[in-house]
Amino acid sequence: MSRVVHRTLRAIAMTIALMGASLWVVPATAQDDSLETAKRQELELIRQRAQENREAAKRLRGQESKALVRLKRTDRELRSTRKRLQALQQRQRSLGQQLRVTRVDFQRSVLSLQQQKAQLSRRLRNLYKYGVGRELEFLLSPRSFAQLLARWDFLVMVAEQDRVLLEDVMAKKELVEANQHRIESNITTIKTTATRASLENNRLAGLRRERASSVHAIQSQRQAYEAAAAELEKTARATQRLIAQLERRRKLESERARAEGRAPQPYTGDFAKGQGRLDWPVRGSVVGRFGPEKHPRWGTTTLNNGVDIEVPIGSAVHAVAKGRVDYTSEDFGAFGQIVILNHGDGYYTLYGHLSQIRTSVGQEVQPGQVIAQSGETGSLKGPILHFEVRKGGTPLNPQDWLQ
Repeated sequence: MSRVVHRTLRAIAMTIALMGASLWVVPATAQDDSLETAKRQELELIRQRAQENREAAKRLRGQESKALVRLKRTDRELRSTRKRLQALQQRQRSLGQQLRVTRVDFQRSVLSLQQQKAQLSRRLRNLYKYGVGRELEFLLSPRSFAQLLARWDFLVMVAEQDRVLLEDVMAKKELVEANQHRIESNITTIKTTATRASLENNRLAGLRRERASSVHAIQSQRQAYEAAAAELEKTARATQRLIAQLERRRKLESERARAEGRAPQPYTGDFAKGQGRLDWPVRGSVVGRFGPEKHPRWGTTTLNNGVDIEVPIGSAVHAVAKGRVDYTSEDFGAFGQIVILNHGDGYYTLYGHLSQIRTSVGQEVQPGQVIAQSGETGSLKGPILHFEVRKGGTPLNPQDWLQ
């Protein structure tokens, strides 16, 4: 009996132990499953975010390839159209000057022709009035042979003057007709040029509207603006590399000059002395200052390595100090047309968003000399001049240098 009870108790104990074990095992398995699910959800969330970032980057590149490329294309067409329009306007001014000169010549020729015609008319009237007999009487009336020869010479002289007068009248008549033809031709050419200039003006107005639409699209869409900001940063890095390259070239030139016993640059040391006293390259409102700029709507921060000065398109841009033109470009990233001046001792100034460059590489310039005309190529702020001061490639605050 005791054995049976012992066996029964043993069985019950084993059952309880198994039940207890089973109670402990179940919660552990549930906890592992919960952790695994959480990890999977976290991984899935990371994957989703990565995918969203990839899609955002793809959209950003898409916006860049659309808005910025469209803006650059429009800027190039604007630049080309402005050049054609300037050439047409120059041609029209030249033709207008030629027309004024031709009209003055024409009036002089007409007046001279009228005078000679009046003189010839009087002579012809006298010939008609007195006839040939009067000349014969004048020739046969002398009392001596010497007087006869003198009168003969006189009549020959009169006849020669009549011939010269007639030929001169005919020549003046041909000159008047030629001048009249030139005037008519100039007027026709001026009208044609004016028509072409008007068409170019209309085309320029259309391109300006297209550019304004491109700028508005970039300013009103966050992704497009971020793409433009990325392009601006890319241009800033390119500028840094370019200045470093120019500085290396300057140092090589200085070493070569010293080796040849020449002064490295005639304006060495001049720029540093002008800190705080340099004239502004243009006069206008400062719409972009040196340092980080935060977009009021998107909160995107971009670094401005210079100042942006608002001025009308075509304003004269002046060199702030004596220097040499080391670089020019009609399409330098977000800056559009630019000019870089080397002022010696590692100092450079950069002028961007130009509409026309009035200097060439290697040219020496003086303070205040016109080097370009302002514009809006590559600008998202409208017609401005972007101006930078750099020392050995390091951007400096231009407002510390300008008076």
